[in-house]
Amino acid sequence: MSQKYFSPTGGHPGQDQLLTDRAVFTDAYAVIPKGTMRDIVTSFLPFWSETRLWVLSRPLSGFAETFSQYIMEVSPGGGSDRPETQKGVESVLFVVEGEIELTIDRTTHTLTPGGYAFLPPSADWKLHNLSQSVSRFHWIRKAYDAVDGLDEPDAFVTRDQDIAPTVMPGTEGKWATTRFVDPTDLRHDMHVTIVTFEPGAVIPFLETHVMEHGLYVLEGKAAYRLNQDWVEVEAGDYMWLRAFCPQACYAGGPGKFRYLLYKDVNRHMKLGQI
Repeated sequence: MSQKYFSPTGGHPGQDQLLTDRAVFTDAYAVIPKGTMRDIVTSFLPFWSETRLWVLSRPLSGFAETFSQYIMEVSPGGGSDRPETQKGVESVLFVVEGEIELTIDRTTHTLTPGGYAFLPPSADWKLHNLSQSVSRFHWIRKAYDAVDGLDEPDAFVTRDQDIAPTVMPGTEGKWATTRFVDPTDLRHDMHVTIVTFEPGAVIPFLETHVMEHGLYVLEGKAAYRLNQDWVEVEAGDYMWLRAFCPQACYAGGPGKFRYLLYKDVNRHMKLGQI
């Protein structure tokens, strides 16, 4: 199955463009439209060559505090032998454009669009673009919440195209989730999935829950309910939700609406010093 995912290319708008846009930041959610991902807001990382990135989210006191999410752009010949500089961090990589060579504990994998990798804190990994084209991928990072008696999850590589989506009960296949990790595997303290809505499908109630979210729209468009507001989102937009932000969705079509979703799961709520 071929699949196309939106990825930003940077650049700058012309001087004749209106300032009006859909960007919004509230105390419950943020919407970062694709049009804000310009050259002027890119950043760079230590020990990465020929690479820049857009930071979509980061731990922020009083908002969402568990994760960061980047869109990495690696030019031909670029990459890193020391990609992660903080101990205890787990990662998910999801490729949206181009090709990367990912080496995990001396085993090399070629990831193309739809490629997905989970990297536990102990993984020894490096990443390079050996192709002739720019590669872009999402990098989601979280400080792993280890539990005494539970092993660390294993590293793995897979593809969106190779996993059958799990249909939400009672939706006649109109709402489904591509799950890369078994939800009952309690070694994992975060899930990064892909949610797919067929045209006309809905989340028919206001979800209100403790999990924080990062939602990057890979394909299509929809009207999304965030807290008390309806916002329109399309491929390339990012939504960042704090815990308990009410949320719902209407996928108006004409094609499928798909997004990459982060959430924190499977751990006790920290109660301070006991």
